[in-house]
Amino acid sequence: MPRASFLPMIAAIAALTLSACMQSTQPSAMARPSSELDFMAYGPPAATPPAGTAGTTAGGAIGALRNAVVTSPRTYVAAAAPAPMAATHDTDAAAPTKVRYDASYKLDAGDKLRVVVYGQEGLTNSYAIDAGGSITMPLIGQVPARGRSPAALAAEISARLRNGYIRHPSVAVEIESYRPFFILGEVQAPGQYPYVPNMTVESAIAIAGGFSPRAKRDMVTLTHTDAGATARDMVPLGTSLSPGDTIYVGERWF
Repeated sequence: MPRASFLPMIAAIAALTLSACMQSTQPSAMARPSSELDFMAYGPPAATPPAGTAGTTAGGAIGALRNAVVTSPRTYVAAAAPAPMAATHDTDAAAPTKVRYDASYKLDAGDKLRVVVYGQEGLTNSYAIDAGGSITMPLIGQVPARGRSPAALAAEISARLRNGYIRHPSVAVEIESYRPFFILGEVQAPGQYPYVPNMTVESAIAIAGGFSPRAKRDMVTLTHTDAGATARDMVPLGTSLSPGDTIYVGERWF
């Protein structure tokens, strides 16, 4: 057969082949990467696999991690609210300091007392201990106070009021002011001065105007009387002072 007769047949076969290719499935859109790492980055594919088959095709650590991402719900931990600060009240700064007197303090002439008889305004008053060591009150007259503590004096007053005056008296005794102290010798202004709690010999000398030019400045003579007994000693300037004490500042010899 001549070669020219084959040309139409070859052209027909080529046309049929091209037509078959044109009728094949159209190219689909680019599929999402199917690797395991891409799965964790982009999430599961649009078509959800049937129940019970998710995560069964991949094995190893990557598969376990993928299953944990898909199946584990997210949890959010709320931040704990800061605990409220406790309200503070500066009561110590606001309240005045109350002076507490020594319960063992022994009263004597010159002390001024505040005697309170509850419910009896006519008996409640301030009383000074006289030179004889007593106070004088309405109804009961003189009551010895020298050598007694404030609590012991209150008990004595209560006992006397109970004896024919008040059925159930309630009495309290407080010290309004202490008996004075005395300072003599080589100071600028010797004399009698009111006692202040926690005084020392040095502070007493300062109240009296300080030393005179001829004063002995290291030791003084202190006279103290307690329960009728008198003691006299040479003491340094830091010695504590008691109500009724007498300080004598001597003269130096050089």
